[in-house]
Amino acid sequence: MGQESVWDYPRPPRIEPDAREVVVRSGDVEIARTRKALRLLETASPPTFYLPRADVRADALVAASGTSYCEWKGEARYLTVVAGGRRFDAAAWFYPQPEPTYAALRDHVAFYPHELACWVDGVRVVPQPGRFYAGWITPEVVGPFKGEPGSAGW
Repeated sequence: MGQESVWDYPRPPRIEPDAREVVVRSGDVEIARTRKALRLLETASPPTFYLPRADVRADALVAASGTSYCEWKGEARYLTVVAGGRRFDAAAWFYPQPEPTYAALRDHVAFYPHELACWVDGVRVVPQPGRFYAGWITPEVVGPFKGEPGSAGW
């Protein structure tokens, strides 16, 4: 992959497959590993990675309270990640009934990289600034990114 500016990403967002190895861990506990991730690309944000639920440890996910709504993807439900004796409240989410344009996200889970260790092809992901955002910054992605100081009006 060459360098990608998040300012070249579309709005509404685009989904694309990513065959790189994606791993999510809590300490020594592997929560997910896949080469079948989907990247959601949206203007001003680093990609959000969605992993097939079949490649995520079911015993590490517990339903969390609360939902949110995306004008494009629909209603999201949250999951608490429990692994290695640790609990990460609402650290993952999924779209049980995504809008038709984003149907590919069905049966996929996304993780906030703030508290969990997330890797793409052996490189540790840097979390997108701001707790609300869930983008994964990898070496090929350049900003500035929504969530950085001074970006509140973007």
